[in-house]
Amino acid sequence: MTSSEVRRPVGRPARAVTFRRVLAAEWTKRTSVRSTLWLPLGTAVSALMLAYALGLFVRAGDGRSGVSLVVAGHVLAQLGALVLGVLVGTEEHTTGTATTTYAAVPRRLPVLGAQALGTASVALVTALAALVASALATQGQRDATGLTLDLADGGTARALAGFVLVLTGVALLGLGLGALLRRSAPALVAGVLLLVVADQLLLANPGRVTDTLRALLPGAGSRLVLDDARVAALDATTQGPHLGPWGGGLVLAAWVVALLAAAAYRLRRHDVT
Repeated sequence: MTSSEVRRPVGRPARAVTFRRVLAAEWTKRTSVRSTLWLPLGTAVSALMLAYALGLFVRAGDGRSGVSLVVAGHVLAQLGALVLGVLVGTEEHTTGTATTTYAAVPRRLPVLGAQALGTASVALVTALAALVASALATQGQRDATGLTLDLADGGTARALAGFVLVLTGVALLGLGLGALLRRSAPALVAGVLLLVVADQLLLANPGRVTDTLRALLPGAGSRLVLDDARVAALDATTQGPHLGPWGGGLVLAAWVVALLAAAAYRLRRHDVT
């Protein structure tokens, strides 16, 4: 179906397809499906439960920091963010509504832009909720072990902000993979391989080449959630580049931009079915 085949009722004036209306339509789609509620809720709950569980093993003087305990749940939370992005990116194609959507929005790219904004918004709110919940859940454990959460400390503030940035970035990474591959299973597998499996395989075989490759994977963004001591320890042991926390964040951002650009190219140049 092409745009010329779309017929409007006789006597009803055509309404301009503005980005604002496309964004409103995409938001309506997101809020009309149950996964938009349950997936962020499950992500936040899994993050706080993992942080609390790991807090049971923390002892005073074991070298941990208060912020490392609060953000410990990002390992599970990033998987929830990945699933969120993949579902948004593949939904139009798996349900068969892509033809109708892109007939209504012939320029196509505004749809992807609206999906990116919607996904980032949901992921950001989810990350903030998970962060607050984890901080509250581990309050007693931090008090008992003398681990403080000094928000005035630069490293602490950066790790907390990094938790939100990483989850938002991973959700957009999932959107890029989903929009590019258009099928949920391959996109999820590719995301897990990039974020978890490849990182762990390279970590098990340290060396100049493997450490360099590991630093260039999107999982390098996780450096943003490490406290200053763990970043220093990582840079001291790696034979690859010393990215620091913000360098790791830039690597993740580069992956997001590259995947969304590839998805936009395919969307623009190829059929949507």
